[in-house]
Amino acid sequence: MLYIHGAGHYHPANVIDNAYLESLGIETTHEWIIERVGIKKRHTVMDLDNLKQTKNQRIGETKVNESSAEMGAKAIDMALKRAGLNKADIGMVISATCAPAYSLPANASVIAAEAGIDAFTVDITSACSSFASHVHFLNHMHEDAMPDYVLSVIPESWTTTTDFSDRRTAVLIGDGAAAVVFSKKHKATMRVTNTCMTSDPTGWDKVQTKTGAHFYQDGLSVQKFAIKKTVASFKHLQEQTTQALSDHYFISHQANLTMLQSVCKKLGIQPDKHLYNVDEYGNCGAAGAPSVLSQNWDLFQDGDMITLIVVGAGLTWGGMTITVGETHEA
Repeated sequence: MLYIHGAGHYHPANVIDNAYLESLGIETTHEWIIERVGIKKRHTVMDLDNLKQTKNQRIGETKVNESSAEMGAKAIDMALKRAGLNKADIGMVISATCAPAYSLPANASVIAAEAGIDAFTVDITSACSSFASHVHFLNHMHEDAMPDYVLSVIPESWTTTTDFSDRRTAVLIGDGAAAVVFSKKHKATMRVTNTCMTSDPTGWDKVQTKTGAHFYQDGLSVQKFAIKKTVASFKHLQEQTTQALSDHYFISHQANLTMLQSVCKKLGIQPDKHLYNVDEYGNCGAAGAPSVLSQNWDLFQDGDMITLIVVGAGLTWGGMTITVGETHEA
């Protein structure tokens, strides 16, 4: 059994609201953005004055106020505090990001060093679906091969690869970080009960960021893919449990609010069960879904169940069901 001991999140201070995007002169308005993607604002590690001048046309030249590793370290601090653990307790750090700061070493090494953690580090990445990849990997890892505690950390400085002269992507992307502490050797009241993970490599070119270039996606086809695979993953996980997943709390990839609402309508998920933050933080890549889990950490009570499903470049998709409370001990 894979147990979740704590979760943390962090978003940088600078805010890109829709009025700021209007000021860039990229033929967008608050009304246009809300109607299409339902996002009111996003956070960024970049300097807002400098960004307005450059629109981030040359990757790496726009001023950055905070590194991905610094964001990751702050999310880690929250996760460890909630878990009641020290940094010395962590024996393995797994990381992922859609905008890696380094081609080598593993970004997990850079983040662990920033956080003051001395442990084995490795990157396991599948773009926006990376959190599900981490959980699926750990869920199938033999208990004897795992350290006492494993940390998944996902910092996303995704705005640094976003072309802010292109309204199609500029309105979507935000920055943030999430961290989750796992164990198979020490029990906790929150635990993963089922996981799934699948890829279709023939669609790799639909969502991509070439090294040194801006993020690109084939927006319409990617949205159709995301809706289709989220629904399919939900139904697959439903087959693994006796309780209707529509009764669970639902967290999905924070791509855009209109997409999420479409998924919930197809699956019969009620508004009070749908947890999201994309309207306030934008699409924070792989950090989005676990940050929603963290932001709602104090909401979950004994007897609650959570279905978390994500999709990403690759094309890759997957998810998990999470049980809360001793009464559901397997």
